[in-house]
Amino acid sequence: MFRIPALHDPRRFDAEPTGKGLGDLPEWDLTDLYAAPDAPEVTRDFDWLDDACARFAASYEGRLAGLDAAAMLQCIQDYEAIDITAGRLMSYAGLRYYQATTDSERAKFMADAQDRVTVATTPLVFFSLEMNRIDDATMESLLQADAALGRYRPVIERMRAMRPHQLSDELEKFLHDQSTVGAAAWNRLFDETMAGLSFEVEGEDDPLPLEATLNLLTDPARARRQAAAQSLAKVFDANIRLFARVHNTLAKEKEISDRWRKMPSPQHGRHLSNHVEPEVVEALRNAVVAAYPRLSHRYYALKAKWLGLERLEIWDRNAPLPIEAPRTIGWTEARETVMSAYGDFDPRMADLAEPFFTQGWIDAGVKLGKAPGAFAHPTVTTVHPYVMLNYLGKPRDVMTLAHELGHGVHQRLAAAQGELLSATPLTLAETASVFGEMLTFQRLLAKARTKAERKTLLAGKVEDMINTVVRQIAFYDFECKLHAARRQGELTPDDINALWMSVQAESLGPVFHFMDGYETFWSYIPHFVHSPFYVYAYAFGDGLVNALYAAYRDAPDGFQDKYFDMLKAGGSKHHKALLAPFGLDASDPAFWDKGLNMISGFIDELEAMED
Repeated sequence: MFRIPALHDPRRFDAEPTGKGLGDLPEWDLTDLYAAPDAPEVTRDFDWLDDACARFAASYEGRLAGLDAAAMLQCIQDYEAIDITAGRLMSYAGLRYYQATTDSERAKFMADAQDRVTVATTPLVFFSLEMNRIDDATMESLLQADAALGRYRPVIERMRAMRPHQLSDELEKFLHDQSTVGAAAWNRLFDETMAGLSFEVEGEDDPLPLEATLNLLTDPARARRQAAAQSLAKVFDANIRLFARVHNTLAKEKEISDRWRKMPSPQHGRHLSNHVEPEVVEALRNAVVAAYPRLSHRYYALKAKWLGLERLEIWDRNAPLPIEAPRTIGWTEARETVMSAYGDFDPRMADLAEPFFTQGWIDAGVKLGKAPGAFAHPTVTTVHPYVMLNYLGKPRDVMTLAHELGHGVHQRLAAAQGELLSATPLTLAETASVFGEMLTFQRLLAKARTKAERKTLLAGKVEDMINTVVRQIAFYDFECKLHAARRQGELTPDDINALWMSVQAESLGPVFHFMDGYETFWSYIPHFVHSPFYVYAYAFGDGLVNALYAAYRDAPDGFQDKYFDMLKAGGSKHHKALLAPFGLDASDPAFWDKGLNMISGFIDELEAMED
């Protein structure tokens, strides 16, 4: 149940701790978790965890079916206390590691923590297995007999959704025990390999790490973008056998697990954990794919015209517009922009975001070995979230700040639900983050003083939405194809490259020419390794937020209170119940068209500016 940070948007990081022209960039103060890795509280909590797990098993194993409602409530609360301590330890280990993934001491501490927590919690495997063997009538009578126990209904229902896929007690314990040398080990190999890559880019004095090289793909100079893309392709190709091995192994491991658990599809486990019906995801996927021509194909044709090109190369996809004046946005301005947008929506939202800036809850600087990307990690409900950025002062970095702060606000509000009920399924976990981006964008758009400034803002937002919706659904299709193909046998690097290119051409459109080497760009995307099929949550969140924002725009009175209630619910309600107060229903295929129409409307406005 405890959560290690998951990377969200794979974006920027650079070689030294830099802040050139950016101001004083904040760093994490992790002392709210533990003062140091050798602090006595760390030893105390590991020892407590060992003892608590053993006592839990001694008290409850083989007895769950006979518990009355009061005893069942105590059992769940005991389990929740264990979850908090394990989560606190792993959060601390994980956050320190992501600050410097190439630091061998930090890597060892995290690996040792994973081993220790895994061994300690192995005796708990019986808990979900026995809960799932309780018959429906007995469980329902328990939940109705005690309101405090009934509050845990969503947790129990999500657990019991795994009943058809449950293995024997012995096998489940074996898989739990083996986990640190399975997927977790391959995840770590991937992370450390990526953090250690360097890229020699023509025109640059020194080799660059991954995120600094990716950052050049947004450079105003086309030659620099091309040089970066070609360097990325060269290094990815040099390491492609290792990346193919990682993906082959993880996909095969998943296939074995899915086969034993009788999962109907590789995606099914993700749908269960997201508490979303497969048909809802399929409706989303089909709506987005059908919209490719009026979204990405149409927009990139416009962009080619703006850049004076007949065909776009892949290094032109995120190029700034010719009318866009390059500038670096300092940290103070970024903070004020986002906080003003949050405060204008509701002062409570700004109040919730303020401690991230003042209490050491953000790590923004770029550093050698720091994990790429950005995330908001909730840690545990008895502490607070932490946000990681790799801030380089780009306009999109401001949107990343707005995005991750949205997660942080959501996590703070949901914390009151307690550890087991606070975690929001991934499909709704992106709601507050994307809504925070939309608030920030709308504030900037309202302040635009010229047609060129408005055009630049609209184009940037459309590109972000295409990256969030079109690109992520294309990634989802790639994963579906990859896992289906792996079930037929080992995949060569060329096999995986071909699967990647099959979705790229379809999603980006006919205006693109794909350079030699682009076929390897699947290899650096961490979601495929860390969280298979995670990516559709971004498109789900963007579509949901577009519909939510339209509801806010059309009927603003009382919207804020309903919005805060939705965030406070965490994982305690199904998406149908959370969206009902807004008159929205994600199971309605027409729902997704509402969100896609907002993107299409922005492109309409951009096309009208050409007249």
